[in-house]
Amino acid sequence: MAESPLWWTVDQLISAYESGDLSPVETLELAEARIEEVDPVLNAYVSRNGAAAREQAKEAERAYRNGSAGPLAGVPISIKDAFDVKGEVTTLGSLAHADDVAEADSGSVRRLRESGAVLVGKTNVSEFCQSATTENLLGPPTRNPWDPSTTPGGSSGGAAASVAAGTCTLALGSDGGGSIRIPAAFCGLVGLKPATGTIEDDGRFKAFSRFLAIGPLARTVLDATRMFDVLVDGKRQNCRGVALSIGWCARPEGRPVDPSLLAAVADATEALRHLGHAVEPVGLELDGWEEIFAPLVLAEEGERRGRLLDGEHALTRYERRSLEDALRLQPEVVEEATRNLEAYRERVNCHFDTYDVLVTPGTAATAFRIGQRPDSIDGHPVSRLWGAFPFGAPFNVSGHPAIVLPVGFVDQLPVAAQLVGRYGAEAELLSLAAELEEAINLDPFGRLRSDTLIRPKS
Repeated sequence: MAESPLWWTVDQLISAYESGDLSPVETLELAEARIEEVDPVLNAYVSRNGAAAREQAKEAERAYRNGSAGPLAGVPISIKDAFDVKGEVTTLGSLAHADDVAEADSGSVRRLRESGAVLVGKTNVSEFCQSATTENLLGPPTRNPWDPSTTPGGSSGGAAASVAAGTCTLALGSDGGGSIRIPAAFCGLVGLKPATGTIEDDGRFKAFSRFLAIGPLARTVLDATRMFDVLVDGKRQNCRGVALSIGWCARPEGRPVDPSLLAAVADATEALRHLGHAVEPVGLELDGWEEIFAPLVLAEEGERRGRLLDGEHALTRYERRSLEDALRLQPEVVEEATRNLEAYRERVNCHFDTYDVLVTPGTAATAFRIGQRPDSIDGHPVSRLWGAFPFGAPFNVSGHPAIVLPVGFVDQLPVAAQLVGRYGAEAELLSLAAELEEAINLDPFGRLRSDTLIRPKS
């Protein structure tokens, strides 16, 4: 697998396609074989696009011959099963939608299809994307390629596992409370959450509507950039080489963080200083996000799916609890959360009067065993709901763009840093992340490239 095109960057693939040294059909065949090899263990995919993907690969091949290839022509991409792909089932991780065939592509999928991408399959999600791990009643849980006894995170867990395991080059994900960045952090990927509303999507599924962002999961920053360009239908300004003012917060809200993980992120932050950026510690004013996030998410969930409590299909424990909590939610609590949302965004945005970029750990812990969320970190008790990954959702509530990228390992599991930028500053974040990636020079996928089978750690 070390030389397989499935591990190449987008630019390497495109160069090989343009020269005729490789065909998109050949790459798809490799992807299908890799999925057959590893997915019985990982359960990253809900469905495969089969004949449709093969036709897309053939069309990409023709496009390279006649000079009409789009920016992602022939690149294998997986699609989170929260997005509609025409002619394919969109389960949303729920038995209630196990047979729902989409009549049209959602907006993000349509842009990827128009770019010439090959859509290899739909990836697993938590039920209605309501959990930060990827377990539902449709089948076995999705597992982390680094150690299949651990979770890849969620709700874009299948998306992250599909890229980390080398079954595709890129994945489409969505992030309503960390759902791109948590899986990216746990699986050693780059995960970009653009500012809320940056990428429009007209798909049928609605959840986390006030907080949701759509974005890429990739193995390199440049690959994430290539996909982001397609999703926003345009190019960004290159900001590399610009000295930035960076605020480094080791423990936002004073939350416990695994010491080894924190040390790796601190080293990465020091690398930013050596690159010529001004770095100083900052205490971030992020408290209050849970009192806004939970009522608004639950209110929408109850409104859109409350009827399922009396339906014929079984629900996961976490989805049933969400819907029951929604029934008990008092209107005045929702109203107060709505009133406080804009004030919270203004309060967080004030940090960018001083700093261009904020840096935090991507998560508070590395990937944990499936079904065993930590109840303590570094000897301190933590919430089982948010304890392992409390640093993503505050920036969904504030709406700021954020990116995670791998900066090291703890016990052979990936560790990530999170970079957060001003509204509309995705270009700046991507450029800074690319600088940091180059400076660290980490090869996070060496072991996975050399493994022919995904196995648990001994």
